[in-house]
Amino acid sequence: MQLYPTRTAAHLAIVGAAVVTVGLVAREPAISGWGGAILVALALARAVTLVSVARIRAAGFEMLWTGQRRLIRAQRGGVVEIEAEVRNRDTLAARFVRLRAVASSQLDVSIEPDRGEVLASGRLKVKVKVRTPRVGHHGLHGLALEVHGAPGLFEVPLTFANPYGVEVLPRPFMAYLMQPRGGRSHLVAPVGRPGRSRGEGDELRELREHQHGDPFRKIAWKASSRRGVLLVRELEREERDVVWVVLDAAVELWAGPVGRAPLDITIDEAATIITRHLARGDRVGLVIFASGVRTLIQPDHGPTHGQKLAHAMLVGCSTYDADRSDLDEADAAVRVLEHLRPLDAQGLADVRRGDLDRLAARADAMRARAPFPAVAPVGRSPRDRSLRRYLASYGIESPPRYEPDRRDVAATVADALTAVARAKPRASIVHVLATPPPEVTGGPLPPVLQRLARRSAKVFWATPDVEPALTPPWKPAQRPPHDPDDGVVAEPARDAFQEAAPVAAEAVLLRARVAQTRREAALRRLGVRVIRIRPMAHRTPVDHLSAPEPTAPASPTSDDGVTG
Repeated sequence: MQLYPTRTAAHLAIVGAAVVTVGLVAREPAISGWGGAILVALALARAVTLVSVARIRAAGFEMLWTGQRRLIRAQRGGVVEIEAEVRNRDTLAARFVRLRAVASSQLDVSIEPDRGEVLASGRLKVKVKVRTPRVGHHGLHGLALEVHGAPGLFEVPLTFANPYGVEVLPRPFMAYLMQPRGGRSHLVAPVGRPGRSRGEGDELRELREHQHGDPFRKIAWKASSRRGVLLVRELEREERDVVWVVLDAAVELWAGPVGRAPLDITIDEAATIITRHLARGDRVGLVIFASGVRTLIQPDHGPTHGQKLAHAMLVGCSTYDADRSDLDEADAAVRVLEHLRPLDAQGLADVRRGDLDRLAARADAMRARAPFPAVAPVGRSPRDRSLRRYLASYGIESPPRYEPDRRDVAATVADALTAVARAKPRASIVHVLATPPPEVTGGPLPPVLQRLARRSAKVFWATPDVEPALTPPWKPAQRPPHDPDDGVVAEPARDAFQEAAPVAAEAVLLRARVAQTRREAALRRLGVRVIRIRPMAHRTPVDHLSAPEPTAPASPTSDDGVTG
């Protein structure tokens, strides 16, 4: 059990030592005895604190979440409240300070109250407010606090390991999945207007003059007799669009503040397109690619398919794979060790330092208590996959790697579009949300676009917006721990960062706009309809990890499902 002195205890210790020193110098036993009494009192207070906290822990000082579920679903940019209880089963009251949540950095968590006193054999309810600025599976691993002993001069940090999962969905998906559907039969009635096309059907489209090759069974004889000319009935049939959404999930698109990265906004735009077409009754498919095709879901319709697409967007854009994560096997093992130790009954006392095989086996056994049923990510070894799967199951963040995860952007985009062109049924609308390659007119991309055009597919292209990630406020980058062997490294002052950040952001934004304009012009020459992504709620600068206000999409919607 670790014990730390409070500021008052530190001041008393300094005063006691100073008084003892003055008494020794002045050769006054009374002064030395007074200073020594202060130090003895501090030692006694420390012993009393150890005994009282040990008694509280032995009697049962615990934290429990209210309710049976250990998983909550929220929308990006929203705020959810979770209730918890701090229980004290001892016959003495327990005072605590600095109550805080141990959670993923992708969440902004605040607790009320953050300090207080739990009465003897009583309980204290606390409210945990969670802001969700980024989609994904995030973990709320427990609560931590400092317990004060009886004199109040020392505090003991305690951690309650009680995992809780927060599944953050894109805002459009959350609204789509929560609305009531169907009646007593639980069937879904498609809304919106279906597409119309000439063909064999049961609804009259128009009466037109007879042309060579028209079958006689289509002649409207009564109308022809009144007009004095042969007229033919033109019928129409209903059809629904087959829509494909192609999403670029490259790791470099996660660059930027949490909630304002290009991929944060692009995921919301993709969810808007998907939910719009699902509400119309269209069949929607999804392709997520990075260095290659990561996820491919065939077109279908209905709310069940919508849940499948939402889950695919959460998993497909994650960075737990070894080729997308900045964590190697050793870093992943450290995070697993820190998270698993308070959950294990023995505290991992039987796991030796550096024994990653035993640690991976213990992590696999503990994964049954995890809030998320995660699949095994890509790893460099079976042990690495087990460790990364533990991170994904408990929502422990895995930061994206700094280097791009692909070399040939044109070939990667062409492979994703080739999968769409080969799919059956044929696509009628293809929405591509990706960064255009540097050379659009050359390489493998034009033949694929021409192939889609020959199949009468409309291709819409939207480039991820980097402007929200380059707007203030900025946060200095976290530097890795300094290695003494590297020598002295100068740390830039914070004022210098604040002065250089606007200049660097403006230069990067200008370069990105020029490249985007040039590439979009090349796409238009290939027959692609270029659209612009407009963020839902990023009009004003917000603080780091602050959730945007929920607003309606600012972009108008046309009949063919294009955001203008």
